[in-house]
Amino acid sequence: MLPSTAHLRQHHGRPQAKYHPLAVEDDKTVSAFGFRFRLAIPNLRSVHLSAVSRFGHRRGALVLLCALLAIAFVVFAFTTRFLGASKKWPGEDSPTLVFRRESLGRIWQWEIASGHYPNRGSVPKKLGLEFVPDNPAVPPQTAPPNRFTTIPHGIGAKRTYLGRQSVAYPPRPVPGSIADFDTIQDHCDFAQGKVLLRIGGGLDNGNRVRRGQMDDWKYIYVEEPGTPSPSIPLPASAQHKGVIRSEHEEYLDQGFTKNRHAAYEPSIVLPPTAPQYRYTPEFPCDPDDPRVFHMYWAGEFTDKPYLAVLSFLYTQNTGLHLADGDASSICVPQLWIWINPGPAGAISSAKHDLLEQLKASPWAAPFLHPKFKDLIHFKLWDTVEQLDSLEETRNDWRLKTTLFKSDLLTRAGSQSADSYDKLSVILSDMARFILCYKYGGIYVDTDTLFLRDWEELWGWKGAFAYRWSIHNKYNTAVLRIRRGSPLGHFILRTAVKNGFDFHPFEITKYLREASLEGLLHRLPDAMFDAAWLNMEKYQRDRPPQPFFLGFEEFFQTRFVDSAAPEALGFRGFFSGSFSYHFHNSWWLPVDPTMNWPQLGPKFQNHTNLDDAEDTLDLPWSAVLKRTFEAYIRGESPNQYGEFLVW
Repeated sequence: MLPSTAHLRQHHGRPQAKYHPLAVEDDKTVSAFGFRFRLAIPNLRSVHLSAVSRFGHRRGALVLLCALLAIAFVVFAFTTRFLGASKKWPGEDSPTLVFRRESLGRIWQWEIASGHYPNRGSVPKKLGLEFVPDNPAVPPQTAPPNRFTTIPHGIGAKRTYLGRQSVAYPPRPVPGSIADFDTIQDHCDFAQGKVLLRIGGGLDNGNRVRRGQMDDWKYIYVEEPGTPSPSIPLPASAQHKGVIRSEHEEYLDQGFTKNRHAAYEPSIVLPPTAPQYRYTPEFPCDPDDPRVFHMYWAGEFTDKPYLAVLSFLYTQNTGLHLADGDASSICVPQLWIWINPGPAGAISSAKHDLLEQLKASPWAAPFLHPKFKDLIHFKLWDTVEQLDSLEETRNDWRLKTTLFKSDLLTRAGSQSADSYDKLSVILSDMARFILCYKYGGIYVDTDTLFLRDWEELWGWKGAFAYRWSIHNKYNTAVLRIRRGSPLGHFILRTAVKNGFDFHPFEITKYLREASLEGLLHRLPDAMFDAAWLNMEKYQRDRPPQPFFLGFEEFFQTRFVDSAAPEALGFRGFFSGSFSYHFHNSWWLPVDPTMNWPQLGPKFQNHTNLDDAEDTLDLPWSAVLKRTFEAYIRGESPNQYGEFLVW
């Protein structure tokens, strides 16, 4: 029989009050609200007595404990969900958009008219553009333009697709040649990517036994010489209202969801459309498109960036093979290596003596040789200086005081998988967009090796990154954003308004919500990261070669297959891909038994030529390193049969 409430009151004394009043009368509260107020705090003793009177001593205590735990969980979930930094509400997709539809339409119009959309795709109907400008980046179309279509009408030069075949060595790409990304996209997703890239690029020289019609696999073309380069000025309406068909303000942003925590950006102001460039031997470089590769590195220079730089010299058309040094008819690329020499996450405004550090590094010093002075440039990365140099970031980044605060500030690079330097990755995610937008060129992650000449990629005038494995998201390990372009402005300002988040998944979200994905072309993994799908157990019916089950196998090749690297050599390493991304593994040595530069007597001060006991079989990383070094020493040609001329 349960005890009565009266019995409990008699047993415990006078009746218990259900609430305790708590007066809030401090000066700050009174000044803020203008009056004093009281909070009613539940009396736990009274609640306990009520539970005991209803359920008994043991059950009452258990019920009270469960109730308190449930309340604590609800409070925790509420504060985490609603009051946390992300401020995400149930069912909300956290919209990121901070540009109005009018501005998004102008960005599309400017990029198309400037020749930065060499695609045959259409403009999203969701934008409701009043007009779609002609496209000078695609060949003329026979059908007359339709004012109601969303597909830009081509008015550019005619294309001649090249057949590529050689006997001993693959041919260098024709200067001014361009890759047709539409053709690559049609054939390269998953199933046939490697075959198309290899055959269409002329890299299967001497090894072709396939018969039949392969014209559909030609993806490299040159534009017909003598064709005028049209200039497409945008009408005045592109800078003012009238870009969108609807003139009613309440409908202008219909279908687009704004970021609820940030104000709209001002209406975008467009620069003049970019001039149209077409290659000629007299003017091999586009003055509006600097041929610069950017890499970002934090901490001490090691064997990983050393290998990346060697791959650049081995594959790109640097002119080092020309006896007379005359490279006037080719557009010679440069490699800019941006180094954050202090702690990986530090914001340093002081100018460190970068040159002295590089001279003292056995891995970096060889690239200070006069032979490479016009090709390789080491530059100091200063986060404060870079953020202050752009109008898109200078007025906002200091407000994000937590952006660069981390317990990782004392780390300078990753020494093992357990000490992975995440803050360097965050800075790198941001740096690539700043560098491309400010200087132009293409950003490439430092854990990437060049495998062939990128001439055809430079010829393609749009913006691009590549696909994140099987997902319809970007991986910005390779990124091209045109210098000063409205698309770059959109990405920078959107990231600034969304917590300075430049992660590739967030970049995907920014562009998708703004209907701008078509302007940053998402290329197949086969072009830059061919092993990724196989490692995640996709594309196993036609796996690329070598057959890697994990990224670490580049450095630690499985024993059962360890004869393959030396037997196949450079030509057997993902032939057809433009690059290979080995995804970090900074702590694994490139050459386990001879992990030092072996570049010959010309680099005597920074080269160890002592013999060491070598392993019988070498991993892929060591085979590629020694292949590149043999080219620098002048002992063997590069993949195009060219010897470096000293």
